Amino acid sequence: MPITVWGLALGTALLVTGNILLVSVTALVGQQLAPSPLYVTLPVALQFLGLMSAALPAAHLMQRLGRKAGFLIGNLVGVGGAGLAYQALAVEHFGLFCTATFLLGISIGAGQQYRFAAIEACEAPLRPRAISLVMAGGVVAAVLGPKLAVLSGHFAPGREFLGAFGVLIGLYLFTLALIAWLPLPKPEAAGSAAGPARSYGTLLRQPLLFTAIVAGSIGYGVMVLVMTATPIAMHGHHHAFGDTASVIQWHVLGMFLPSFVTGRLISRFGEARIIQSGCLLLALCCLVAQWGAGYWYFWFSLVTLGVGWNFTFIGATSLLALSYRPEEKARVQGINDFVVFGCAAFGSLMSGHLQLWLGWKMLNLWMLPVIGLAMSLVWYAGVRARSGVEPGLA
Repeated sequence: MPITVWGLALGTALLVTGNILLVSVTALVGQQLAPSPLYVTLPVALQFLGLMSAALPAAHLMQRLGRKAGFLIGNLVGVGGAGLAYQALAVEHFGLFCTATFLLGISIGAGQQYRFAAIEACEAPLRPRAISLVMAGGVVAAVLGPKLAVLSGHFAPGREFLGAFGVLIGLYLFTLALIAWLPLPKPEAAGSAAGPARSYGTLLRQPLLFTAIVAGSIGYGVMVLVMTATPIAMHGHHHAFGDTASVIQWHVLGMFLPSFVTGRLISRFGEARIIQSGCLLLALCCLVAQWGAGYWYFWFSLVTLGVGWNFTFIGATSLLALSYRPEEKARVQGINDFVVFGCAAFGSLMSGHLQLWLGWKMLNLWMLPVIGLAMSLVWYAGVRARSGVEPGLA
């Protein structure tokens, strides 16, 4: 595997570590600084808004300037956002903190392109394994992120969360140096255009591309919605906070640990079977929630949810790479991330409301038809591929 892919895997590990650190403290900081309880989760929402806003521009910027320049700019924005958040906490300014989380979201949006850069850094047969290796960086983050969140609380006595953003500045600076060192292709070497790129409408009418985007969006949206509702549900069933933290940590390991083998499974069985398997695991998660509300029910449900997300997301990313020409990569990668992370943002914003309105069991039941939609689309695209109408999906 090329050194570039290993470097991007480390970059992803640092990115996700920072994300977990943010997840651990942002809502709590909002609770401290917000002028009203209505605005407590505004910093989280603005982070997702920044991520969505960056998806299309980041893809086009990297096509014009190259991956290295795009990732360097993204990490510089991250350093600025983390520094602004540090200052906002120091002076206890909520508006400044909201601006900082928006900038951090933009930086995270640019970092989501690491997996696409890994695809471009190796030959076609190695691409599923390259995606898996980059995503496997999240295993490091699953262990390191929560530990840094706890340890950073001791860095600035009397200022509980100030140290977290000092650590975040350090993570972005380290990633900045890593990207500067990596041998990423220049824009002219990233692929030569064979003709004009097709319009968004024409691209989205391809069943293969549409299926990849919808499968990735549903997998991500269902995962984020159920994961975000879990702490509320466990609290409602009188579980200790330590049990909830344990379940979430195992869930994150379930999300990223299978990445070491997912690429090989895709190479052997094809994208369609892996996405379908992921959907079945997501459905199993929702069914387990109907059987009980003890610790081990939540544990098994959330680990299954994580593995299901891994299969659907990596399978959909690999499938996406088959659906566009080199000159169309910015359009396709940008619109894919905009839709996928838009669904993730919607899931995170709706999860608390749905948990309160529907309850844990009914919330999970409502996910089954959505998962069924993804499975139906993958099946339909597979039928077209086998009939020769739409190539690329085994």
